[in-house]
Amino acid sequence: MTDEPLPSPRRALITGASLGIGEAFARRLAADGWDLVLVARDAGRLAATAAELGGRYDRQVETISADLSTDDGCSVVERRLVAEPPVGLLVNNAGISLNTPFVRSTVEDEARLLRLNVLAVLRLTHAALPPMIERGSGAVINVSSVAGFGVPMPGSTYSASKAWVTNFSESIGQSVAPLGVRVMALCPGYTRTGYHERAGIDMSRTPGWMWLRPAEVVEEGLRDLRKGKLVSVPNWKYKLAVAGLRHAPRRLLRGVSRDTRGRVGRGRD
Repeated sequence: MTDEPLPSPRRALITGASLGIGEAFARRLAADGWDLVLVARDAGRLAATAAELGGRYDRQVETISADLSTDDGCSVVERRLVAEPPVGLLVNNAGISLNTPFVRSTVEDEARLLRLNVLAVLRLTHAALPPMIERGSGAVINVSSVAGFGVPMPGSTYSASKAWVTNFSESIGQSVAPLGVRVMALCPGYTRTGYHERAGIDMSRTPGWMWLRPAEVVEEGLRDLRKGKLVSVPNWKYKLAVAGLRHAPRRLLRGVSRDTRGRVGRGRD
C-alpha cells in the first residue's frame, strides 16, 4: 500500500477545532498549506485560533460558531460544506463523553451525546460527500475511538457511539472509494487534550505510558488516510489493545477494565 497525495481542493473543515485533536489537525494542515474552516462552540477561542494560524501560516481561515448537538448548528455547517469555495477534507472531530453511568444519566444528556457523536457525524458526512463525488476527489476523517472496539468502560454509552462511528466510516468508505473519495475512522486511545478534565472524568488510574499526544494522532491519521486505510489506530500500543478488544475473552476484559466513568455502585453517589 503506497502513499497517495491528500485530496484537492486544499481546504479543510474541522469540527471541535478550538481544542485537542481538532486544534492539532488545524495546526498541522495550516502548516502543510491548507486553508481552513474551523467549527466550534467557543467563538472567542475559535477566533483566537483562527487569527494565530492565519497570521503564522498565511492561510485563509474561516470560522463558524455552532453547537453541533442542535439542528441549527448542524444546518449552518451543512450549508458551508456545499458552498463555495469547496471543501476537500472534512474532519468530524467534535464529540463528548458523560461522567455518569447510564442508569443515573438523564435521557436529555444521553440524547445530546448521540446527537453530537453520531447524528452530527452522519449529517455532515452526508452533506460533504456529494460535492466530493462530483469532483472525484475528497476525504472525510471521522474521529472515533479505540473504545468503540469493545466495552472498556462498563455503564457508559460513549463506546457504543464510537462503535457506530467506526462501522459507519468503514462502510461508507468502501462504497465511495471507487469514486475517488476516501472516508476513514481515526481511532485514538487516551490522548492528552484536556477532554477528560473538562468532563470531570477522573483518569488518575491511567498509566502515563498510555497517553498519546494530539500531534502524533494527527500525523499517523493523515499518513493512514494517504494510504487509503478505512480505519486508523495510531500507535503500536493501541493496535495491540484493539487486537485484545476484538479477540480476548469478554470475561477477561471485564476484569481488567480501569475506566470507571460509567460504573455504578449501590449508593446514590
